[in-house]
Amino acid sequence: MADEPVIEVKGLRTQFGDQVVHDNLDLTIERGEIMGIVGGSGSGKTVLLHAIIGLLRPQAGTIKILGRDIRSLSETDWRNLERHWGVLFQDGALFSSLTVDQNIEVPMREHMELPPELRFELAALKIAMVGLPPDAAYKFPSQLSGGMRKRAGLARALAIDPEILFLDEPTAGLDPIGAAAFDRLIQELRHALGLTVVMVTHDLDSLRAVCDRISVLVDKRVKVGTLESLMRDPHPWIQEYFRGPRGRAALGDAAAAPPH
Repeated sequence: MADEPVIEVKGLRTQFGDQVVHDNLDLTIERGEIMGIVGGSGSGKTVLLHAIIGLLRPQAGTIKILGRDIRSLSETDWRNLERHWGVLFQDGALFSSLTVDQNIEVPMREHMELPPELRFELAALKIAMVGLPPDAAYKFPSQLSGGMRKRAGLARALAIDPEILFLDEPTAGLDPIGAAAFDRLIQELRHALGLTVVMVTHDLDSLRAVCDRISVLVDKRVKVGTLESLMRDPHPWIQEYFRGPRGRAALGDAAAAPPH
C-alpha cells in the first residue's frame, strides 16, 4: 500500500556478548523520504543499517521492509525482497579485481537473466546517471578518485532499479565541493526515481541539505524528528551535536538560536 511504511522496526535489540547496542528501538521510515541516521561513536549506526538489510541478526524485535517481516521469509522470498534495495557501503566497497562495468553488473547477474549486451547497456546508463564519464566503465577501482569510487558504488547500488537506497557515510572522505555535489546527486535521484533513502552520516551539511527527517541514536534507542525539532530536544548529546562548535559552523543561525 502506498501509505504503508517502507521500513518498520519495532522492539529491536542488538548486542555483542554483554555489550547491548540497541534496546527496544523503534523506527519507521516513510515512502519517498530521506532519513538521516546519526549518533556518537559506538552508538550502532552501521549496526542498525546491517540489521535492517539482513547482514546482522538481532536478538529481539521485528523488522519489516515493504510490509514483509524479514525474519519470517524463506530463502526465495528473501532474495526477491532483496531486489527492492541497493546499498552503498563506505568508500564504495567495490570489487578491486573488477572494472566499474563489471562491478555494476554483479547485482544484475545475481538477480536478473539478461544477455551480456543488455547488461553492458544498462551499466552504461547507471554510470551516466551518477555523473561518471563513459570511459569509467573500463577502469578498475584503483584508477578512480575517492569521489568517483563512491559514484561507481552508487551506480552498482542502483543497478537493478531499487525502491530503497541505503547509504553508509556517503560523503566521508570527500572535500566540501565533492560532498555538496554528492548531496545534490542524491536529491536528484530521489526525485527522478522515486527512491526512499536511508543515510548513515555524521555530515551536518548533508543533514541540512538533503534529509527530511533525522534519527538520532542515543541511549540505545532513536529520537526522530526534523532538524529544527531535534535542535530543540534537551538531550545533552543532541544539544552538543547540533549546537557545539561544528554544529554552529555548519548550521549557522539555526544552531546559534537557543533551544525552546
